[in-house]
Amino acid sequence: MGALDGKVAIVTGAGRGIGRGEALLLAGEGARVVVNDLGGEWDGNGRDTRPAQQVVDEITAAGGEAVANYDDVADWNGSEHMIKTAIDRWGTVDVLINNAGILRDKMIFNMSESDWDAVVRVHLKGHFAPTRHVCAYWRERTKAGEAVYGRIVCTSSTSGLLGNAGQSNYGAAKAGIAAFAQIVSMEMAKYGVTINAIAPAARTRMTEGTFGEMSATGPFDEWAPENIAPLVGFLASPDAAGITGQVFYVSGGTVQLYEGWGAVGQARKEGRWTLDELAKEVPAFFDDRERAYAPPKSILRASLKDGS
Repeated sequence: MGALDGKVAIVTGAGRGIGRGEALLLAGEGARVVVNDLGGEWDGNGRDTRPAQQVVDEITAAGGEAVANYDDVADWNGSEHMIKTAIDRWGTVDVLINNAGILRDKMIFNMSESDWDAVVRVHLKGHFAPTRHVCAYWRERTKAGEAVYGRIVCTSSTSGLLGNAGQSNYGAAKAGIAAFAQIVSMEMAKYGVTINAIAPAARTRMTEGTFGEMSATGPFDEWAPENIAPLVGFLASPDAAGITGQVFYVSGGTVQLYEGWGAVGQARKEGRWTLDELAKEVPAFFDDRERAYAPPKSILRASLKDGS
């Protein structure tokens, strides 16, 4: 028996790369899968039905159940139709994996309005719209007295959590996704729905275009996009019922739990500060400050090879 036997899952951007690996693993664990992919290029241009259908064909050839969906996840009606595709086909939806994304990397002084709008739309609204529709569905079922199994996994990025020059649009959207997952986890906790985010690093069309070739350096291909799927499968499974509102980094054989913003220095007085006083106090925040975990620059560079 698989960890997700009988469950119905939706994976966005599942035609290639990380999303494909996620769809195949979920199906292998017994889930029936809606394979969503617009089929566009890595920068969001174009459409193609073949990638999603090819993944569906792989799943069915292996004995699983899947259906292709070509809706734009950032479109309000399209994302609602995607959710309804699962419900109409199999009577429910239990798992939503928000993975779809694009890149349009530019330094801030070269970035156009359309570069900003397109990336933020696909990533941030492309998480919001499907999540909103599926959460409304689960809430209505709960209010009707039905039992709900709800799991959402969002796709953030180290570009948003740690920063990466040339990706202010992408990084801002990905940081927003991490916050989005935490906030929605608070809103949906009383309905038994869990929502977590991952920040994956893997070889995809987007990372190879940005960082160059990411080849295996040994018998284990640490950059294979399929390496991301097991954590997603776990977070979608009953075993992760007590985990929600968390952000995980995952790459190769590494899984890390990330924590968000928190105070690491403080100055306080009774009254309003003057500039001269702050000029003496604030620099001290940075004196001999130690981090619980300060990864070497080589690890930071590797973690920025992000496939989300």
